[in-house]
Amino acid sequence: MEYQAKELFAKHGVPVTLGIVVDKAEDARAAAEQLGVVVVKAQVKAGGRGKAGGVKLAKTPEEAVEHAQAILGIEIKGLTVNRVLIAPAASIVEEYYFSFLLDRSNRSYLCIASVEGGVEIEEVAKTNPDAVKQIPIDASTGVDDAKALAIVEEAGFPAEIKDQAITLVKTLWQVFVQEDATLVEVNPLARLEGNVLEALDGKVSLDENADFRHPDHAAFEIIEADADSQIEAKAKAKGLNYVKLDGSVGIIGNGAGLVMSTLDVVAYAGEAHGGVKPANFLDIGGGASAQVMADGLDVILNDPQVKSVFVNVFGGITSCDAVANGIVGALEILGDEASKPLVVRLDGNNVEEGRAILNAANHPLVTLVDTMDGAADRAAELANV
Repeated sequence: MEYQAKELFAKHGVPVTLGIVVDKAEDARAAAEQLGVVVVKAQVKAGGRGKAGGVKLAKTPEEAVEHAQAILGIEIKGLTVNRVLIAPAASIVEEYYFSFLLDRSNRSYLCIASVEGGVEIEEVAKTNPDAVKQIPIDASTGVDDAKALAIVEEAGFPAEIKDQAITLVKTLWQVFVQEDATLVEVNPLARLEGNVLEALDGKVSLDENADFRHPDHAAFEIIEADADSQIEAKAKAKGLNYVKLDGSVGIIGNGAGLVMSTLDVVAYAGEAHGGVKPANFLDIGGGASAQVMADGLDVILNDPQVKSVFVNVFGGITSCDAVANGIVGALEILGDEASKPLVVRLDGNNVEEGRAILNAANHPLVTLVDTMDGAADRAAELANV
């Protein structure tokens, strides 16, 4: 979120004003009394907050409270605003755009900069693409003094702030590299009265694969109060590759490709059963042990939107009999917590043995279906009750 990105910027010496974060409207009063004229800014991981009514200027503490009341609880691009940043108002002369990002298509890094940017950067990119400079960064050399100078000159930063811009570019590159980020964005990067550069807003995406190098990054994890975020947090704590979706058929599969295909098949089958859709993406990977299966089922079955569960497994390295034993063991572990119907489709290595195990268990919640399409149809049917 913006306030977290600013904290990260401040850690590395990027010129920034942090402000005060509140989650209760009345607390905005004390913040505004301390800071003076302020901007009340919705804190969600989405762009376009201003256009959605999530950014408002408050000239008095009373206005700050009113704006906080109006912003807290609204949805911006499907995300509920649970906190606002009370930031000092700034005297902006010009707005710029600046970012470093991972350029996946070219397997390198990229700088995007524009002195005609700011909050309207998307419109600038459409109407005047030449004003948005895309500058490749050599991964082996990064951004040294010479490269920072080249970026500033190509972007066209004014001469009055040239030296500041060079320093800022180098500092933001240090944020990008030292924090193992895939994106560091400042929008707007503002030229204030007195020719002072400041990062008025920020967005940072961190590479979770590097978390082992950054124990302090755990402080950026925000567990929101809404149920969906709680479910995803629970799945993450169990080490599960889980994404919450807006549907009623829980999905468990082994392998991302198979799970993605399962989502499509369930969505297609659901058209014949009242528009039923998949409730989640959950890839348990190759180790379908009883505990892994129990963890997956525990997360899915505690989602109140889920009405049925489709377990779709292709036995490869982990054979179908091991998966079947995992399902039986998981249901024993969960006991009464397992209360929703499970449709299971097994195929691949030791499929006959796996089906035999499930048939012998004869669990009342489990329906064994041979084909993927048939299983998806049955799961959708069970969810449409």
